[in-house]
Amino acid sequence: MRSTERRPRTVGDLGVRIGLLSLAALLLLALQLSGNLQPVQNFLTQLTMPAQLSATGLTTAFSQLIESVLQMRTLNQELAVLQSRSRQLEAELQTLREVEKENETLRTLLNFAQTRPRLELRGAQIVARVVGEESTNFIDTLLIDLGAVHGLRSGMPVVTDQGLVGRISSVTENNAKVLLLSDPSSLASALLADSRLNGIVRGDTGNHLVMDFLPQGPTFAVGEAVLSSGLGGQFPRGLTIGTIDTIESQPNAVFQTATVRPAVDFSSLELVMVITNFAPSQGLNDLLNQAEEAAPAQNAPAQEETAP
Repeated sequence: MRSTERRPRTVGDLGVRIGLLSLAALLLLALQLSGNLQPVQNFLTQLTMPAQLSATGLTTAFSQLIESVLQMRTLNQELAVLQSRSRQLEAELQTLREVEKENETLRTLLNFAQTRPRLELRGAQIVARVVGEESTNFIDTLLIDLGAVHGLRSGMPVVTDQGLVGRISSVTENNAKVLLLSDPSSLASALLADSRLNGIVRGDTGNHLVMDFLPQGPTFAVGEAVLSSGLGGQFPRGLTIGTIDTIESQPNAVFQTATVRPAVDFSSLELVMVITNFAPSQGLNDLLNQAEEAAPAQNAPAQEETAP
């Protein structure tokens, strides 16, 4: 059995080691004096070079790895900063786009007011922003952020630069409700721009308008502009309502009917203007009643004359 105990070093062993070291020193000194030490150094260098190169390569690779890790950490931090800045700039750009869009709309509304000085729009000072919407099968209205303290009253016409929107139906201190022209209860006396035919435009379901009481006989065309006629005193004359989309004419009917494509997109309204110097009347209902009373009489067949 092999003994695991370490043998104590003796004085003899130590002397042998010292002797060997002394001999090696004397040998190196002799080689140095004789000029033969360089080949031995070259031999030893070649012998130990692979180990040195390996150690140097490992050290270099390890240093490069540490440097790469540090660079990656720095790059990640810089990327996070750049991404945050990019999001901030994108938000600022979107804000600037909205401001530019709003400014363009305001410039358009201001131009509309300047080209129609008779419609006192307070120089486009009354520009109402839509703050609420109520739209069902029975009512189609918008809530705007102007009210009685701003001089608004029921019945005032509401427009955009595109055309007629509707009228104020009710007013509170700081808000007003706008009854849109597309509401089934809305009525507006209308005039065809080219054929000069008069009729009455009313709201219909599906964001459409219908023009009734167009007399038979005179012709008009699809695409013809429809304007407010001013008859009945509910809206000023000459406001754009839309264009003729389809025409319906019955052979024995007294009146023709047409669908009208609105000039205003009622579903995307953001800014409107209120005409404050126009005093509306209720005369349109009288015109409508007269037209409805006249229609049955004109549609009744003529009685045949009897022989005496």
